[in-house]
Amino acid sequence: MSPTKQAESEACITMISYDNLWKVMKDRGISQYSLIKDYHVSPGQLTRLKRNESVSTHTIEVFCRILHCSVGEIMEFIEDEPVATEGAKGGFEPN
Repeated sequence: MSPTKQAESEACITMISYDNLWKVMKDRGISQYSLIKDYHVSPGQLTRLKRNESVSTHTIEVFCRILHCSVGEIMEFIEDEPVATEGAKGGFEPN
């Protein structure tokens, strides 16, 4: 199968991981409580980060400023194995 055809029939599950954020916070001595009380970070944003859910670039910028770090120190792109998509052999077929 050509790379183009393979790309059309498969999709990759991608994820941004914020696991390093918690390590950087610990290294800098900044707790979640401190983020909420001292820096007025929304508890909802912390929950989204814990769940590796989407957050705005503004939120990432705020964390980088608070922690005096770069984006790459607190987040990581992870690409999983390709998965079949609609119409692909053995993939999802709608009713």
